Amino acid sequence: MNLARLLSETAARHPERPALRLDDEVVSYAQLERDSARAAAHLRSHGVEPGDRVGLCLPNVPGFAVLYYGILRAGGVVVPMNPLLKEREIEHCMADSGARLLLDSWTVVDEHEPLADTAERDPGDTAVIIYTSGTTGRPKGAELTHNNLLRNVEATNSSLLRLTPDDVVFGGLPLFHSFGQTCALNCAVAAGACLTLLPRFDAGRALEMLLRDGVTIFGGVPTMFGALLAHPALTDAHGGRLRLAASGGAALPMEIMHAFEEAFGCPLLEGYGLSETSPVACFNRPEGPRRPGTVGLPIDGVRVRVQDDEWRELPDGTPGEIAISGHNIMKGYWQRPDATEEALREGWFRTGDLGVLDPGGLLRIVGRKKELIIRGGFNVYPREIEEVLYEHPAVAEAAVLGTPHPELGEEVTAVVALRSDHEEAVDPDELREFVRARVAPYKYPRLVRITDALPKGPTGKILKREITPPVLRENPPPPVKESAR
Repeated sequence: MNLARLLSETAARHPERPALRLDDEVVSYAQLERDSARAAAHLRSHGVEPGDRVGLCLPNVPGFAVLYYGILRAGGVVVPMNPLLKEREIEHCMADSGARLLLDSWTVVDEHEPLADTAERDPGDTAVIIYTSGTTGRPKGAELTHNNLLRNVEATNSSLLRLTPDDVVFGGLPLFHSFGQTCALNCAVAAGACLTLLPRFDAGRALEMLLRDGVTIFGGVPTMFGALLAHPALTDAHGGRLRLAASGGAALPMEIMHAFEEAFGCPLLEGYGLSETSPVACFNRPEGPRRPGTVGLPIDGVRVRVQDDEWRELPDGTPGEIAISGHNIMKGYWQRPDATEEALREGWFRTGDLGVLDPGGLLRIVGRKKELIIRGGFNVYPREIEEVLYEHPAVAEAAVLGTPHPELGEEVTAVVALRSDHEEAVDPDELREFVRARVAPYKYPRLVRITDALPKGPTGKILKREITPPVLRENPPPPVKESAR
């Protein structure tokens, strides 16, 4: 079993059909298969053996798919990374995973004959390590197996997307993320559909692609749907061939769901999952049952329950922590046995999210047990940003938390107390720019407030629940050229 066989099998069935499109560039399945086999040969020539980790840091361009399947074909483990990460963040993923190589560009490797064979891998072998982070440490790698990802593709295609070779899938979800990998890239390749790529989301370009490419499936996060609806170029024609839209990554406001369905004439279905669940766990089905405000039912082969802190299942209607079991659950956290033991028990994965199950089995998300901030569908982990703030010589105490935001869902905010012995004056703008220079653009705090001291408990721990966060009108940041994604 090897995830790369999705491509090989489809290329054998539909060699001349378009697999990828980026504006005027079109890559057929035969070409994608040939290029990925050359990439695999190139990796083998650099000593990559089955089980070796290989970093992959590219935006949504054809080269991502070429190298993704090339790494898998050679038997390697893909370690995908956001190309917006700073050097220190990439270094952590590379060092922690022990990756042999970092691939951050692609040109056709013509000097290599395509690798004829695909490395045999067991179902439980790791295919991808996706770095995610809790609230109490550096990012950790979720090990997703070939079986995890293949089964998630099968279940997602059969019960939700139902892709055929005639479909065109919108490729604006980042492919370094599990949502984009499974629901866009791997699902499209498994079905022989075309994936039309957008390297960085822009609502105007997305609207152009809907009509130009005849997009039938649109996967996105809520902020993408809101941006489409707000764009002045939106017309009745943009529904085009669109037959289904799927939302994940953050809570979908019902107002956006209803407005999108009215404007585009197709259902917008909300689902739920995490990197650790490959990622799809639940989804509202096209044929129902469907209830706005819920994330639907578990996909085939997956179970969901709500439990208390002692892992005891709670009755329907009672809020508690969401736990998930099934073929989609990660193998564990790479070289983190303590974190794995904390998250997994008897096949159940505790998500850290809070939810309620209704008597019909539909799941409603009611909050997050973790301190995770979700900004525009991207996860921001307070501890990581706090540690950067503490690197500033003037900072004595720092707390990072989320403030409600009408478009992004949440905005990253920081409340900071300064060292009394620091001689030079420091203002919020300086602290914001200090963090901005050290982390990806979507992570830095747009809102910063300086205070005399942060509230603490008896042990000296900062009590975030007692912090008054800055408000949106306070010291707004200047416009930035790079995308906040």
